[in-house]
Amino acid sequence: MISVLQRVREARVDVDGQTVGAIGAGLLVLVCAERGDTETEADKLLAKILKLRIFSDAAGKMNQSVQDIGGGLLLVSQFTLAADTTGGNRPSFTQAAAPDDGRRLFDYLVAQARKVHPVVATGQFAADMQVHLVNDGPVTIPLRMPPAVVAA
Repeated sequence: MISVLQRVREARVDVDGQTVGAIGAGLLVLVCAERGDTETEADKLLAKILKLRIFSDAAGKMNQSVQDIGGGLLLVSQFTLAADTTGGNRPSFTQAAAPDDGRRLFDYLVAQARKVHPVVATGQFAADMQVHLVNDGPVTIPLRMPPAVVAA
């Protein structure tokens, strides 16, 4: 799975002029399931998101996680993170999971996040979303959880 984390002061997702998800301070996480991804990659990604120390402590050092500060998570499905731009000028998205698999893994990630974190909001899968954010820092970090290798 691929994700991009943005430390935010606030963020929201609108669909058709209506806000479908919003948080105050925390993390906006754009998420893409790739071919071959399973719940294992989603679990690893969530663990990393929740523990990554990218929030400032009292000394001003990035030493706290979103859990430590009680921040929100805004999870937004975004298949375009799987873009392959190596050939020509039109991106290929063949590495993105099929829509049904992408939805299943995104829904799984959201459900798992809601079990362990108090503030979880989402965008709307496969919708035309407008994402609004006030990036804090700015701090933007890409994360990739490669699919597990199965021994032959």
